[in-house]
Amino acid sequence: MDSKKKKIGNAVFLLVVFGLTMLLVFRGQDLGAILATASGALKRYIVIGIVCVVTFILGESCILFYMFRTLGARVNPLHCALYSFVGFFYSCITPSASGGQPMQIYYMKKDKLPIPVTTLVLMIVTITYKAVLVLIGILVMIFGRDLLHTYMGNLLWVFYIGLLLNVFAVSSMLVLVFAPGLAKKIMVKGLSILEKLHLVKKKESRLKKLEDSMDQYHETAAFWAGHKKVIANVFVITFIQRAVLFTVTWWIYKALGLSGYSFFTITLLQSVISVSVDMLPLPGGMGISETLYLTMFGPVFNDLLLASMLLSRGISYYGQMLISAVMSGVAHLVIRGDEDYGAGLHLKSLRRKTEKGKTE
Repeated sequence: MDSKKKKIGNAVFLLVVFGLTMLLVFRGQDLGAILATASGALKRYIVIGIVCVVTFILGESCILFYMFRTLGARVNPLHCALYSFVGFFYSCITPSASGGQPMQIYYMKKDKLPIPVTTLVLMIVTITYKAVLVLIGILVMIFGRDLLHTYMGNLLWVFYIGLLLNVFAVSSMLVLVFAPGLAKKIMVKGLSILEKLHLVKKKESRLKKLEDSMDQYHETAAFWAGHKKVIANVFVITFIQRAVLFTVTWWIYKALGLSGYSFFTITLLQSVISVSVDMLPLPGGMGISETLYLTMFGPVFNDLLLASMLLSRGISYYGQMLISAVMSGVAHLVIRGDEDYGAGLHLKSLRRKTEKGKTE
């Protein structure tokens, strides 16, 4: 019942934010003229943009397949692709992309992949996913300060807050991984404070569950230590994956027949938007993404700004959500619990894999 209420609440929240975003962006504008301009864009570049979105999603499936195979699970590549589509769909429709990984774990569990192992894999995916944004943000902050001031103007603070939140998220996860004892003490102490403040009821089962979940981070640290090359490969794949999505705005620039700005500049500006909004508690950064786009790409697209945003956001976010929604339906039909990819894949086997990695 609570799960159903939460789904309804997320859907209502998504629709409200979407409605307000559309109202603020297109209020007082000639929507017919904007749609006419967008529909006249060169279709071959639109198709390339869509291919970039699908490539972005499938990039994660390559990482999942690679990591599961490293751990000894002979998973189906198709199922890995479906896990990714499910993850991105629920990330698109939930605040802070909080719903993606729980749903991925649900479908992985149907394939009898052990939850501790899937949690390990998805944790590494999350850390590298956000670490790439942190790296891009820091490089832009050091070497692209003039670009930030020129194109962000008074909204520069949004970039710094977004970067700070991503740094905090990555740092917190790394503490959980590499200092599990300290992290466990902090979490247990935090739970104790919440109980004393009567914000949560005192339950021994909750404390036991928390302690058990914290033990999983030790396995993550062990894997990381024993498979540095694997982690490095995942980071490289993730960087390429994210960069491919950032190029969508460039293809829209070409689709509208424009020239004068370089591929690098437009792709970098789009990456700055992603760094700024990734950690904000809005589905897909809705609202703030459009605001930043209108500010930063104003000089780039001029009179075609709204048409370009309609196409760019339409492909990179709404198109991603629609494609992932369709494929999530396919996942529901295809992943029926008939496979057993997790046979013999437990924490003990993970430890053996880790020890093997250390000796290689």
